[in-house]
Amino acid sequence: MIAEILSVGTELLMGQIANTDAQYLSRRLSELGIALYRHTVVGDNPARVKQALGEALSRADIVITTGGLGPTEDDLTKQTVAETFGLPLAPDAKSLAAIEALARRAGRPAAENDRQQAYFPEGALILPNACGTAPGCVVEAQGKTVAMLPGPPHELKAMFEGQLAAYLARRSGTHIESRFLRVFGIAEPDLENRLRDLFHCDNPSLALYCAPGEVQARITALAPDGAAALGMIAPIEAEIRRRLGEAVYGEGMDGSIEGTVFELLRDRGEAVSFAESCTGGLLAARLVGVPGASSVFKESHVTYADAAKARVLGVRVETLEKYTAVSSQCAREMAEGARRISGADWAVSTTGYAGPDGGADGTPVGTVFIAVAGPNGTRVEEFHFQGQREFVRTLAASWGFNLLRLALLA
Repeated sequence: MIAEILSVGTELLMGQIANTDAQYLSRRLSELGIALYRHTVVGDNPARVKQALGEALSRADIVITTGGLGPTEDDLTKQTVAETFGLPLAPDAKSLAAIEALARRAGRPAAENDRQQAYFPEGALILPNACGTAPGCVVEAQGKTVAMLPGPPHELKAMFEGQLAAYLARRSGTHIESRFLRVFGIAEPDLENRLRDLFHCDNPSLALYCAPGEVQARITALAPDGAAALGMIAPIEAEIRRRLGEAVYGEGMDGSIEGTVFELLRDRGEAVSFAESCTGGLLAARLVGVPGASSVFKESHVTYADAAKARVLGVRVETLEKYTAVSSQCAREMAEGARRISGADWAVSTTGYAGPDGGADGTPVGTVFIAVAGPNGTRVEEFHFQGQREFVRTLAASWGFNLLRLALLA
């Protein structure tokens, strides 16, 4: 089954809001074994909505629309679908009663435009809205299917999960399962070269997705059921892990390098502190964003000025004068000082030039030193990141977590 998503709303087209509905539906359709080839966004214009719907129906077996089901004049999705299939609009008694009851609870009578939400193309399967006023519906006509969902994300998700997902599962007859492996420290071109032969398989298939400092490898299999799909994925996943080793730091779409570090520290019963210069507290902020971080996090010191590095962390004045604050020697003393004063098992330090300027001695923007101090000594790494200031800071924080992860695994 081939699907297409048609999102209706001028606010989407103009970028006033993000199209999170399409993102959510894409993920869920994939899980249900339904192929999705296109997203289309169209404004609240009847002629353009009709044209976009016709084009989508020419390509797909099922079109899922979002938005345009409400009570205002520009909510014309149902009318457009009915016109496209040559179907009359007719009221549904249960939907009308529910809309009128909602209006009474709000202390007012239902207006005519409220009642319009209870009109559907003839023969439609109606999807009641448990979270709002506008019901959805499914129309099967002329060998095609159009499923109409409301635009507000909480209404759309509730309707999809409670009603439409089961309908689509019955229709698809197949299952798609995906496995996401999160890889840190290997650039996409290098990663592609290492896995090149695995891209030649059609089922399971392999795809790469980039993020700052890391890549997600997605393995997807199509099978009659979930167990069979997972069985097809397993040998490909094992081979990727064998080739990449410790560069694979996690699984799933929503993981993070700091989340992995948290789990390692928690499982070991250990804690970390930070000494940050160029990252300005970003390491601490990201770790605190992980639920339960208080069990593994001691404290953090943002020592931006040289005097603060000396006064708070005990960096020697001689080190700052001889090597400058952006040096492996300074990073080492920052990490060791943070570990000493906090009593943490581990400490991570960052110091460098995030931009817009580099060092007075010609050290380029993007030069960053990161140190990890732990029970078995201190490791310092030098990096030369490319990009704007915030990108450099993001990469520096991510690499700080990765170096700590590797130290915990050693």
